[in-house]
Amino acid sequence: MSNYHIKHLEEYWQVYRNSVRNPENFWEEIAEEHFLWRKKWTNVLSWDFAKPEVKWFEGAELNITENCIDRHLATRGDKTAILFEPNNPDEETLHITYKELHERVSKFANVLKSQGVEKGDRVCIYLPMIPELAVSVLACARIGAVHSVVFAGFSSTALATRINDCDCKMVICTDGSYRGNKTIDLKGIVDEALKSCEGVSTVLVAKRINSEIVMQDGRDKWLQPLLDKADTVCKATIVKAEDPLFILYTSGSTGKPKGMVHTTAGYMVYTAYTFKNVFQYRESDVYWCTADIGWITGHSYIVYGPLANGATTVMFEGVPSYPDYGRFWEIVEKHKVTQFYTAPTAIRALAKENLDYVNKYDLSSLKVLGTVGEPINEEAWHWYNDNVGKKNSPIVDTWWQTETGGIMISPIPYSTPTIPTYATLPLPGIQPALMDENGNEIKGNQVEGRLCIKFPWPSMARTIYGNHGRYRDTYFSAYKNNYFTGDGALRDAVGYYRITGRVDDVIIVSGHNLGTAPIEDAINEHPAVAESAIVGFPHDIKGNALCGYITLKETGEGRNHDNLSKEINQLITDRIGPIAKLDSVQFTNGLPKTRSGKIMRRILRKIASKDISNLGDTSTLLNPEVVNELIEQAGL
Repeated sequence: MSNYHIKHLEEYWQVYRNSVRNPENFWEEIAEEHFLWRKKWTNVLSWDFAKPEVKWFEGAELNITENCIDRHLATRGDKTAILFEPNNPDEETLHITYKELHERVSKFANVLKSQGVEKGDRVCIYLPMIPELAVSVLACARIGAVHSVVFAGFSSTALATRINDCDCKMVICTDGSYRGNKTIDLKGIVDEALKSCEGVSTVLVAKRINSEIVMQDGRDKWLQPLLDKADTVCKATIVKAEDPLFILYTSGSTGKPKGMVHTTAGYMVYTAYTFKNVFQYRESDVYWCTADIGWITGHSYIVYGPLANGATTVMFEGVPSYPDYGRFWEIVEKHKVTQFYTAPTAIRALAKENLDYVNKYDLSSLKVLGTVGEPINEEAWHWYNDNVGKKNSPIVDTWWQTETGGIMISPIPYSTPTIPTYATLPLPGIQPALMDENGNEIKGNQVEGRLCIKFPWPSMARTIYGNHGRYRDTYFSAYKNNYFTGDGALRDAVGYYRITGRVDDVIIVSGHNLGTAPIEDAINEHPAVAESAIVGFPHDIKGNALCGYITLKETGEGRNHDNLSKEINQLITDRIGPIAKLDSVQFTNGLPKTRSGKIMRRILRKIASKDISNLGDTSTLLNPEVVNELIEQAGL
């Protein structure tokens, strides 16, 4: 029996028990049999959650791109590695074979070296979903440079924060990007960001929309001429197992975003293993994850996981609504996609449209459907199951995080019986625990608590870049000797897990984790604003939307609240990006606060959700009268 590819439930239980009884042996066997190492490890695992410190495959040496590209050349050289589907359906699809990918990555890696990038240097990648994004990520890994991809929907301020935090010396971008029927001036955003980034000496610019842009002498260079001159051979730089592979930023509930550091060997082993099992990938399959590589889902399940398995992975530049709401399904039919992995937000948006958009396409190639980013609600699950999967393709509702690096809890298709809204069972090697508020583990089934993980897994983030204390405080201080996920969960009668949502001030909007503190900081910069509080409320499409309760410095009647709302949303867009805009704004004379001055967001969430049936104990409030005012204002 190979632990690497699980095919039925009985086998899952056998493999799972083996993986938690002897984790080191379990992961060692997988690492040994399925990957290319330049030097073997001397120790599989050492760990201490109190510090916290985790090391997998210590002493091993490797290069992840040799595992994702080179080792496939002899047997899969002419197979499509990346299938690029452009924003405009009239533009030609691009099939990049493993041989071509090898050449592209080698050339790009040589360009990076020619521009002074060395092993360990941080490179910021701010690119739309075009082949150069995947290639630049792999080119960094080829030479041991650390990539930090920033989603190309973030504002110049958000971009600058991330560049400065990890001290990037280079930025890779395009002149602009296409998004549906719009074009976006990405180079302009980069130029604005770099006004406050002294460490960046080089900007490589790829052409995508062929717009007129300003190129700064000495700093900005067109990418293509450099690629044209570059050698097609670039020997892979050998790195240590625990050398950093990438830094990826995730929203924190307080202050600035957290740069999660992922290292090389454990991340490779875990993403490859979970890709193979969660999607039941077979050699001739065409796999498509609709995420952006700017998020962890794209890193793990568009680039590294699929390529480590020699898969064909689809990269889509566009949006699900352009040129119409049938675009996803048109692509599935066109490329005979077998595994389709998307966000509940996208499913809910498409479910609102006419079913003809789905039914006119042949979706019979689909074998597995997946969801990611947030728990999928029951209605969306049934729509997806009935209309897209035709009740033949199991849905894997995957739970994981930027911090975990790979999928942690998920059904294994055709093995695990699925239940709508349940992520079901932990994957091999993952040891979940539910904790009560006093830090005690809640044993047994039919219980609810805070979700922790008791034992390290290979792809977990090792630290927050430049701030190990924050890493310890955020993930390892709440529950001793446990990694705290920040999520609540319940475990049902058979041991299935259902994620119930964040227990901190992070709100998941359209699958994006948004910390409330940075949004409130942006709002509070408005000269008319005295104070603000952000909460999430249920939204048919996004899952959650943002509601802002805002107290003004002067509450005069003459103020135009519509204009103020627009100005505040513009501030948020400038500081963070359009994804963080408020759907609802309530101007108020005060916010409900405890006597210690803490805003009672629980009450604000209830009012925003139009559910005031049980506001709980308000006796600790300093100003209980504010609650009635807010309820009245909301027309409840």
